[in-house]
Amino acid sequence: MPQHPERDAPRRSRPWRGWLFGLLIVAAVVATVLHFSDLEHFATLTRRARPGWLVLGLLLQLATYAGVAAGWSAVLRLAGTPRPLLRLMRIAITKLFADQALPSAGMGGNVLLVEQLRALGVARGVAAAALLISMIGFYAAYALFALVMLVLLWLHDRATPLMAGLVTLFLAIAIAIPALALWLRRRGRAPLPRRIEKIGLIRSLLDTVAQAPAALLTDRPLLARVTACNSLVFLADAGTLFACIHALGQPISFGTAFIALIMASIVVTLGPIPLGLGTFEATSTATLHLLGIPLETAFTGTLLLRMLTLWLPMLPGLFLMRGALRSRSHPG
Repeated sequence: MPQHPERDAPRRSRPWRGWLFGLLIVAAVVATVLHFSDLEHFATLTRRARPGWLVLGLLLQLATYAGVAAGWSAVLRLAGTPRPLLRLMRIAITKLFADQALPSAGMGGNVLLVEQLRALGVARGVAAAALLISMIGFYAAYALFALVMLVLLWLHDRATPLMAGLVTLFLAIAIAIPALALWLRRRGRAPLPRRIEKIGLIRSLLDTVAQAPAALLTDRPLLARVTACNSLVFLADAGTLFACIHALGQPISFGTAFIALIMASIVVTLGPIPLGLGTFEATSTATLHLLGIPLETAFTGTLLLRMLTLWLPMLPGLFLMRGALRSRSHPG
């Protein structure tokens, strides 16, 4: 039977929501100011780049949002509460922005996801299931591609102990985060330690996760579909780097772009720097150069990628996030 949106009791004041959105906006503004020269350089890069390849990169980036939204859509459809894909893509933009702005191993936008699904009339338990299943699918795809990347490096005779160590550490995190989320769901609403109980954000998130329907979380075909959707996101990002290097007139294989994208993403995931500023560029450039791409082209292509994946969505991300905050502050 289709599940209908629950009729909530009057909402208690949640000041943490305002703090969360405010922190995201401050992080974005600070990063933009510190890297304004990069934004100026982007205009120069686009003038000398081949426009057809840049258009391909833009289309691939739109595909990443569609892939994320398709994973959520699969969960909502099975739960009997389908929502338009375009609306879910808007949420994907704001979640990506939140994940990038606050370094938390990809967890920064999870609270935002639940809040915006609730604003679309999705029951809290179903929203929690969408969160947990998308998290499992994301890390399953991420871990698989990390292993594939390591194998490709080994085939290129470029694998190093440091790279193997980073991948091993990442795999531990990729297993631990979904496992922790599922444990919290099984834990239910058992009392929390007093200090943690006082943190409204954590208390609210745990209460929400506890409501996720077990039938959805144990549906293997659903988990496989969501993992496939997240796999397409990684492939589209690697395709975007492939297009950016070609836009500069430098031939590159998709495998090389894939290795650089995944390695840089792993370093950013393990690092504490908001937006991955500097670490992503350095890792991607070094990996591309290691695999035979000229250093200047590797850096310029990586910068083009970051412009398409990070800076270009910044303004719509801020705009949509502001609208989400208003809708949740004034329900009904």
